[in-house]
Formats: sequence, C-alpha cells, structure tokens
Amino acid sequence: MTTKALFWAGVLAIGLPGVAQAVTCRDMTFDAQSYTVCEVSPEEDLRLFLKGDDLPYGSFAAVDVALRARGKQLAFAMNAGMFHADLAPVGLYIENWIQSARLITSDGPGNFGLLPNGVFCAGVGFSVIESRAYAEARPPCRYASQSGPMLVIDGALHPRFVEGSDSLNYRNGVGVTEDGRALFAISNEVVNFHSFARLFRDALGTPNALFFDGSVSRLYAPMLERHDAGFPMGPMIGVVTDLTTEKD
Repeated sequence: MTTKALFWAGVLAIGLPGVAQAVTCRDMTFDAQSYTVCEVSPEEDLRLFLKGDDLPYGSFAAVDVALRARGKQLAFAMNAGMFHADLAPVGLYIENWIQSARLITSDGPGNFGLLPNGVFCAGVGFSVIESRAYAEARPPCRYASQSGPMLVIDGALHPRFVEGSDSLNYRNGVGVTEDGRALFAISNEVVNFHSFARLFRDALGTPNALFFDGSVSRLYAPMLERHDAGFPMGPMIGVVTDLTTEKD
C-alpha cells in the first residue's frame, strides 16, 4: 500500500455523538490554498437527494430530518450539481434508478455548458464520465448527477482552464480514484478552475473529476463540526447510515 493510501486509511474522524463513521473528512492545504476533502468508499450508502413529499428538500437539515424519521441519518453531504430557480437540476438527474431530468450534451452558457462536462454515477461502484461518453455507454446508474465543466479528463486538465486566471470563486466537486473511491472536495477560499482541477489530479490522484458548483458550494461534515447553511439548494449527495444514539 502506498504512503498516500496508508494515510487515507488511517484518517479517523473524531465524530459527534450519534454519527456513525461511514466517511472520513479532513482539511488540507495544496499550493497554499485551503480545502476540505471527504472520502467515500464504494461500500457505503451514497445517495442523491432532491425532493421529499414532492417538494425540494433545499437543505441538508431537511434531508437529515426525513432520514431520521426512517431510522437513518446523514453522515456527510454536499451540494451535487447546478439547478434552476425552482431547484430543479440543470442536467441529467437519476435518483434510485428514476430519471427526472435529461442529459444535455450541447454546449451552452455558463460553467455547465463549458464542454466537456460530465456525470457522476453511483451504480456498481462510482465513476465520473464525460457526458457524450455517457450518452453512448448508458452505464447503469442508481444515482447520477450531471454538471460541468469536467475538471480532469483521463488525467488531463480541462483544455479551457488557464493557470493564474483571475476568475476566482468557492468551488466544490468530486473525483474518483483508480481503485474506486469517491473524493469530494470543497475550497475554503476562492480559487480558479486550474488550481481546483490540479487538486484532484495532482494531490488526490483522481484521473477523472467533475465540478459541482461555485458560490453555492456547501458541505455537511459532522465529524468536523461543519454544517454550511444558506439559501435553498437543488441536488445534494450524501452518505446514509443507521441512526445511532449516544450511550449513557
């Protein structure tokens, strides 16, 4: 096992009462910029969330309340793709095998339309797939969310990214390692696309990675005592565990 793998295997979240340790999160610095990275293994119950009782959840707290009513809880969560004013996903969205928004493969305005964009798929393992490749392969995804742009494509940075760009924002996204772990990252300060993509390729070692969003970027990581709040969100992704209670 590599030094990096040993380090990640040894990262033990401190955890708050009642939260099972199904995911590990840590703060890190790369190129003098601060990030928080959460690792999820393929064995964990990773799900996408959009609506409850036909209304958008809008927040991590609402998702957790709904889960707790069923004896479950959130161990980690992050916003998971761009959305319209009514919180509907901009691109492909699949939740528990049901597709509610279509794949978009044409270019367009904004970050989403900065091709190539991509799809995060959770089915038999995790993957990040370029959108047009997804359209051809149609892999079996129990959960899928499309966003853009791709950050890393087969080990290469997105061709439109410029080193030293002054387009700065808070950013979050996901990459998948060669051994199948999903690494979710969020910047703790404003960064450009080039720097954020290099985090995934050079520091986290993910050959494919996908941008989720910019100023909307939010993280729920109880093990770090972090629960980012703000205006309502569209798609969210999170790890679900059995509800536990603090022992006397």
